[in-house]
This record gives sequence, structure tokens and C-alpha cells, in this order.
Amino acid sequence: MALSSWTQWLINPRRNWLARQHMKAVSKRLRNYGLRYDDLYDPYYDLDIKEALARLPREVVDARNQRLKRAMDLSMKHEYLPEDLQALQTPFRGYLGDMFALVKKERAEREALGALPLYQRTIP
Repeated sequence: MALSSWTQWLINPRRNWLARQHMKAVSKRLRNYGLRYDDLYDPYYDLDIKEALARLPREVVDARNQRLKRAMDLSMKHEYLPEDLQALQTPFRGYLGDMFALVKKERAEREALGALPLYQRTIP
């Protein structure tokens, strides 16, 4: 129990100065390219992410794809978003967490009941 509370203190940006500095650095890097933190999840690495993305509304997935395309374009050009657009970015506003938690819960329930998996859990 003590390790758990210590770990929570360690990663909580409100309590730990180092976690707060790390969060600021990650936020700055994401704002430079106009990304959100949830955009960094790879659907080819984790099939639960792929399933969660498939269940999200089409507009959310299209916005994610546009952000990723814009970030790749800016990276290839060795440029960043203009300062006025960087100010509008919300890098830690999540859109994937609830659906991802639901998919993981359903997968765990299927495994507990002994049912066949919905998809093969292999990494390409």
C-alpha cells in the first residue's frame, strides 16, 4: 500500500515538481506539432487501441488522422506550428481513455468467461 501511494505521488504533477516539469516538456513538444497525447498510441502495437479507435465516432478518428498528417508534414519540413495556433492546442484533452478502458474491460471479461478472443493478440 505504501508503494502504491508513493508511486501515485511520484507521477502526480500537482504534487511532484519533477512530474510537473516532465508534463510541461511533453506539452510543449505536443503543441509544437499540434498533437494530443492520445494521438501517440499506436493501433498496430496494441490491438485494444485499434478496437477502441474503431468504436469511436468517425469525426474523432478523422480529426486524429488529420493531426497526425499535419505533424508528419511539419516534421518533414523541420518546422513547427505558428505560435498563434500553438496557443489553441489542448495536448492533454483525451478522447480515447474511456473507450480504451471499456475495450480492456470487455477483453478481461471474455478471458474470465473462457470465450474466444475477438481478435488475435499478435504484434506484427
